Amino acid sequence: MKTEQPAIQVTDLTVAYRDKPVLWDVDLTIPGGVLMGIIGPNGAGKTTLMKAILGLVRPSAGQVLVYGSPYAQQRRLVAYVPQRSSVDWDFPTSVLDVVVMGRYGALGWFRRPGKREREQALEALARVGMQDFASRQIGQLSGGQQQRVFLARALVQDAQVYLMDEPLQGVDATTERTIIRILHDLRATGKTVVVVHHDLQTVNEYFDQVALLNVRLVASGPVAEVFNAATLRATYGGQIAFLEGRDPGRSSPEPRAGIAVS
Repeated sequence: MKTEQPAIQVTDLTVAYRDKPVLWDVDLTIPGGVLMGIIGPNGAGKTTLMKAILGLVRPSAGQVLVYGSPYAQQRRLVAYVPQRSSVDWDFPTSVLDVVVMGRYGALGWFRRPGKREREQALEALARVGMQDFASRQIGQLSGGQQQRVFLARALVQDAQVYLMDEPLQGVDATTERTIIRILHDLRATGKTVVVVHHDLQTVNEYFDQVALLNVRLVASGPVAEVFNAATLRATYGGQIAFLEGRDPGRSSPEPRAGIAVS
C-alpha cells in the first residue's frame, strides 16, 4: 500500500501498569513501505508498544492510528507475530492448521476454511521452508521451526502492516537468514514491517528505519541518521560500550566495531 499517509501514527501515547509508566508520551510516525526495527533495553516498553498498536493494552493517554483510522477498523490490514515465549506450544494442533488460522480474519464468522485456504497455507509454509512439516504437531518443532510457522501464519493474512515481536530471538542462523529475506521481500512489495529487535550489530544490515525506545522515544528515522553513538547512549545509558571508538551508524568498508551491552 503505497501512500503518503503514515502506516502507523502514534501520538502522545502513555501506558501505565499499576500507576508505573511503561511508555511515556511517545510520538512515533512509521511511514508506509519501510522495514523498521524497534530497539531498546529490557523493560523499555517495546512489547507494550506493539500491544498498544494492536489494541491489546489500553493507553492512559494518546492514540494510535493505522492508515489514518483506529486499529479496530483496520485490523484486516495488520498481521502480528508475538514472542515465541508467549505461545502455548502444547496446544494439540498441526503446523498446517496453525497457518490456516491466519485466514480466519478474511473468512469471517460464518465461513470455514476450505481447499483454497489450505493451499494458501501450504504456499506460505513452502515460502518459509516448512512445507515438509505440515502434518507435524506444532509442539514437536524446534524453536526456529516454530518461529517460521508463525511467520507463515502472518504471510497468509496478506496484510499491509506486519508487527513482529523479537522474531529472531533464539533462532538458528539459517532461520534468521530465511526470516530476514522474507522481511526484505515484504518491504520490496510495499508492505510495512515493524520488528522488535535486540541485536544492535545487525541493525544497519537489516533495517532501513529504526526507533530507539526507553519508556520515552529517544529517536526514530532512517538508520543512517539516527542510529549513532549519541542516541544509543541516551537509550541504553551506562549499559553500552563502543569498541574501537567507532560510530555504529557510520557505513565503512572496514570491519565494523563491536557493540557490547552488559
